[in-house]
Amino acid sequence: MFADAVVLESPGQLALASLPLTAPGPRDITVAIARSGISTGTEKLFYTGEMPPFPGMGYPLVPGYEAAGEVVEAGRDSGYKPGDHVFVPGAACFEGAHGLFGGAAETLITRADRVTRIDAGSGEAGALLALAATARHALAGYTATLPELIVGHGVLGRLLARLTIAAGGAAPTVWEIAPERMAGGTDYAVMRPEDDPRRDYASIYDASGQGALLNDLIGRLARGGEIVLAGFYAQPLSFAFPPAFMKEARLRVAAEWSHDDLTATRGLIETGALSLDGLVTHRSSRRDVTAAYETAFTDPACLKMIIDWKDAA
Repeated sequence: MFADAVVLESPGQLALASLPLTAPGPRDITVAIARSGISTGTEKLFYTGEMPPFPGMGYPLVPGYEAAGEVVEAGRDSGYKPGDHVFVPGAACFEGAHGLFGGAAETLITRADRVTRIDAGSGEAGALLALAATARHALAGYTATLPELIVGHGVLGRLLARLTIAAGGAAPTVWEIAPERMAGGTDYAVMRPEDDPRRDYASIYDASGQGALLNDLIGRLARGGEIVLAGFYAQPLSFAFPPAFMKEARLRVAAEWSHDDLTATRGLIETGALSLDGLVTHRSSRRDVTAAYETAFTDPACLKMIIDWKDAA
């Protein structure tokens, strides 16, 4: 079996290619992908070649960990059946290409215990489940405090703000410097950092991935406050110790979501407690994947790019 997939041959070299798929086993399912999303964080680091060494990393690779589609074949021990709709957080099913992420393809074969059921009518929002679960994981950490300040008004920042309000927290402040991303904060304030006078935040969540901001964020903490690193940081992080010492600052790293986060987030979406409206700003067919990735990585107005795999090749 072959499938069209996005392939990064090397940094900066991306194209659509037909790849052979590994044979499914009794616990595997085969999914016809309807839509996949492009991550402007981790996937961009692979594209630019800035991703630090990571287990399973290498080129050529199939990027993507945000895919949703319909089960077309199910192993006898999978617990699924054809016609089920699922979210797939990537797959390692390609011959001749690394599948560290492996979700940007028209067909995926994966273990059934990796996927999450979604509503058949979820549409393109189904591909956003991983990002929503990432935000939920950051908020549901071991001793998590809801954010008072969120840095960055991209998709992750918006989801953090929406989940904070859904959890009954006070509306957070959100910082953003790109004019194209200032809009969209209907239930919370979005402002430039220089317009914010506060220096007593108990909890700051960084969704920008900009490690150079760490000293500035420490200066905005209340004594004993916490900074949560919710982005992905390619460069080593450092900060001046004396200000952090005076504030008795705490730092926490929010790792990627777990399967429990996916399940809990799906429940929030299905009950209407969490809305994914307005997060997808750009769409592309598979025919235009090269331009789609370029737009996703360079256009600040692009919050989330969705690839439509159902569109004719």
